[in-house]
Amino acid sequence: MKNQFFFLAGVVTLLFSGCAKIYNSPDAASRAGSHRLIAIAPPSVSIAAQKKVDAEAIKEQQKTESVNFQKEMHAWFLRRKMQNKMNVEVLDIETTNAKLQRAGHYDGNPLSPAEMCEALGVDGLVTSNYSLTKPMSEGGAIAVGLIFGVWGSTNEVTGTISIHDKSTNKMIWNFNHKLSGGTFSTPAQVVDGLMRQASRKMPYTM
Repeated sequence: MKNQFFFLAGVVTLLFSGCAKIYNSPDAASRAGSHRLIAIAPPSVSIAAQKKVDAEAIKEQQKTESVNFQKEMHAWFLRRKMQNKMNVEVLDIETTNAKLQRAGHYDGNPLSPAEMCEALGVDGLVTSNYSLTKPMSEGGAIAVGLIFGVWGSTNEVTGTISIHDKSTNKMIWNFNHKLSGGTFSTPAQVVDGLMRQASRKMPYTM
């Protein structure tokens, strides 16, 4: 029973390590305040190479994690809006990804933030990068662990979130933070923990 308690604690625990790095352009507040519609771009996700794990398997897992992180970030913004802590409208993920597909973003020549804003018809764009030491999704972590014997007690995640302004064609805000958590920490837990820290300085939140 005692061992089970510690196992469950390790599953849900998410700890912050290090200090967050934040960049605010001088006009971040005014530019963000002028935004009426923003979009959440598909995050860039990298998973560290692991022994006995095929590179193609890692590549597919990175795609899966990108979808998961995008959904969780979108959900987080919607919750803040429902709580009246944010005024800006957020473009739904299906429309975002469909428009980016038509614009050629996924054809081996990714669009720049300015080009994505133009293709999406939004005032601002939220981009993000997640660097993982292991897969975050529970299903992916279990699959990799069972098949390849890759297990561990922690998973380090470095997350970077940026806000880009369409009218000035520049990044107006950036947040970078490193987290560590249990092997089975989920994208939902990571995004919630990261955004809780980021929202204290994010120009969209009130």
